[in-house]
Amino acid sequence: MLVLLMTTLVLAWLGRADFVHGLTFPARITGAVLLVVSFTTLVGAVAVLDHYIRQSFPYSGMVALIGTFAALLTNAMLLVQTVNDGESAGYRVLFGALTAGSAYAVFAVWRTSVVIPAPKRVAAALIVSSVIATANFGYQNLYQPYQRQTQPLITLSMGKPVLSKDRKAFAVPVDITIRNHGDVGFYVLGTEFHAMGKKVPLSSKDRLRQQWRTDAEQWPNSSDMNPLSRREIHQPGQLVEAKQWMFNGNWVESNDTYATRVVVQLPMNTKYDQVAFYATASLARKDRLVLKSPLDFVAYSWGREKVPGWVKKQQRRGFDSLIYRARVHENNALDEHTRDPRFITAYWQFGTQGAWVYSSITRKGEGNRIPTVEENREVSSRYGLIDVRTGPVERTLWDIKSQR
Repeated sequence: MLVLLMTTLVLAWLGRADFVHGLTFPARITGAVLLVVSFTTLVGAVAVLDHYIRQSFPYSGMVALIGTFAALLTNAMLLVQTVNDGESAGYRVLFGALTAGSAYAVFAVWRTSVVIPAPKRVAAALIVSSVIATANFGYQNLYQPYQRQTQPLITLSMGKPVLSKDRKAFAVPVDITIRNHGDVGFYVLGTEFHAMGKKVPLSSKDRLRQQWRTDAEQWPNSSDMNPLSRREIHQPGQLVEAKQWMFNGNWVESNDTYATRVVVQLPMNTKYDQVAFYATASLARKDRLVLKSPLDFVAYSWGREKVPGWVKKQQRRGFDSLIYRARVHENNALDEHTRDPRFITAYWQFGTQGAWVYSSITRKGEGNRIPTVEENREVSSRYGLIDVRTGPVERTLWDIKSQR
């Protein structure tokens, strides 16, 4: 009875949380299954009392056996999930003890010569329920994390340049649109738009093959992969303007569209021949985590606040950062209680060579540790972190600069 009652309390607690607050339909189904099993174990506890003491119901032994078997199967699955994915030693001990206690309870009830009126039907019911429970467990923990991915689409479009009244400057309007055609919403962890000015003088004669090779050697070291051109001499781009174009912590719902316009202004005598536009959004799927608002600003890389060492190292290389942080919660009750608290950190970085946004999810105090590629891939898959980019969208400035 002790094992069955403890199992009832634990399963009812976890099941209610998933059934009411689950982020996905399978999570709520899991909650419903746990609630059903908790009711079964509660009835089993009553049947154990009747089977050993009062014996007023002839089939109380069979009901007790079904209750203890359901407790064993469910506790074993929760133990496997906690060992594989959990980080709490207390919950591992709890589910281990409940699994061992349930196994002993099944044996203790079985050895009392339980009367089973239709053994084949009871066995079939236990097998079917076991298959359903196992299939649901496998779907939640094996298939769902690797299901087909979805992500929004960002587009950039340039409007007609406008001259100032004194004709000494001009402005280029740029429309940024993000469209989410999927059936999953996304949290917006950070966005950036930046414009890069480029000098592109023309060679008076055809450039040689070796010069093409020199240009190609720069591709791995730059975010701009300039073309191999017979006459154009592309030089590294320089940051002209950078800004955020959505509020951190906002979201883009399923089948939703968000549009905004930014304006880039330059003097007529600018030294640049081309301008290239880029836009990026760092997102997280709303069915993989819960973002506890707000996503607060916490530090400048050049300020007095404590920041990760790798951020300071980048600052010495010419890249400054704005850092934002918020608490995140898991998408199911079991992980929420068996895993350590996680925090999401968004880094908005900029320098003369461009701007970008980057997000990571770590435990408290792990900000200084640089994760491996495999760890980054696992975290991104688990929490649905994606970076959506567009650009470069380029425009030649010769026609504007030549106007009088």
